[in-house]
Amino acid sequence: MTAPLRLGIAGLGTVGTGVVQILRRHAALLEARTGRAITLSAVSARSRDKDRGVPLKDYGWEDDPVALARRDDIDVFVELIGGDEGPALDAVKAALATGKDVVTANKAMLAHHGRELAEMAEAAGRVIRYEAAVAGGIPVIKALTEGLAANEITRVMGVMNGTCNYILTRMQATGQGYNALFEECAKLGYLEADPNLDVGGIDAGHKLAILAAIAFGTAPDFDGIEIEGIQHIQLEDIHQAADMGYRIKLLGVAQRTGRGLEQRMQPCLVPADSPLGQLEGGTNMVVIEGDAVQQLVLRGPGAGQGPTASAVMGDVCDIARGLRLATFGQPATTLETLPAARSALPAPYYLRMKLVDKPGALAKVAAILGQAGVSIDRMRQYGHSDATAPVLFVTHKTSRAALDEALAAMRQTDVIAGEPVALRIEEV
Repeated sequence: MTAPLRLGIAGLGTVGTGVVQILRRHAALLEARTGRAITLSAVSARSRDKDRGVPLKDYGWEDDPVALARRDDIDVFVELIGGDEGPALDAVKAALATGKDVVTANKAMLAHHGRELAEMAEAAGRVIRYEAAVAGGIPVIKALTEGLAANEITRVMGVMNGTCNYILTRMQATGQGYNALFEECAKLGYLEADPNLDVGGIDAGHKLAILAAIAFGTAPDFDGIEIEGIQHIQLEDIHQAADMGYRIKLLGVAQRTGRGLEQRMQPCLVPADSPLGQLEGGTNMVVIEGDAVQQLVLRGPGAGQGPTASAVMGDVCDIARGLRLATFGQPATTLETLPAARSALPAPYYLRMKLVDKPGALAKVAAILGQAGVSIDRMRQYGHSDATAPVLFVTHKTSRAALDEALAAMRQTDVIAGEPVALRIEEV
């Protein structure tokens, strides 16, 4: 008779309690599908007395997650604490050092320490599974490491933060501005403790670093990502994009080029009739392009108790079945370290600015764009006020370097009021 697979869970927040609920509700189903009983030996959290809506008296308790990771009565350490340093990292290292497999939802830890942890796990003959770290309930890690293993991946892109997508789609649907919807998200509990992790693109950047590592056989390189949040997106940008047949999304894109690894997480315009353009609310979407499969679109809930706990337990079930995979789809010692490459692929850009209302202002801006080699496709002037004249340009395909050169020159003039907004128009 096969011995039970014994778990220790560190972190009993929304996801942790969701995992306990699945273990209690579906014990027979899990055993039938894996051929092995899956049990919970012990847990760890900050407060022993908090009512979490699930009975915990039958399980051992450790105040210190590192002590939990070292217990002899667990086989798999489930880390649901979060954070790239501190207790989470210390506990995962302790688990690996004492012969435990690890299941985690910690995207930040993997984005910053993924290679180190992968090498440690593989040297010890252990596995680290982390489906819940990227896109919640969408099995994108499994898709890349298993289903698409025969493909040379050419590009990975997607909407990977539900809070940002919620804000952007609600701006269009309700006519409310960014600030009002930011406050709504705060009241609904959609924001991280540090809201900049969400709206600043950092949370989504962690996810992109992980996907890029698997897709292109490289060490995770969060520091190499160009990151720009959605804080500067105004309602007028949402409306102007819609008038031109586009939607604004916080879009992550990663691709390997001859110059290195290109990774960017930034607001972009995408066609309104594309799968990404039609994505509403807090839903996530990941698009994977490979030489054999062409294009694969994965869509689903990117967060929440049920979807994330489901992903955690999917990893636990794979371990129970005996599936052993390298952390990033190939041995950690073979992962390349590539230079960070800025996008050189030309694209059209949406450019909005406010001109000082004085003769020759528009001509001066158009001349600066021309001198930088940026050609104007469309131009619109709207909402004229007493002091400024808002102007919108859509460029022909150009490089970001050329556009930045033009923007830098504009800032040296006396005809620009405030900071221009420049958004890439992405082909998807």
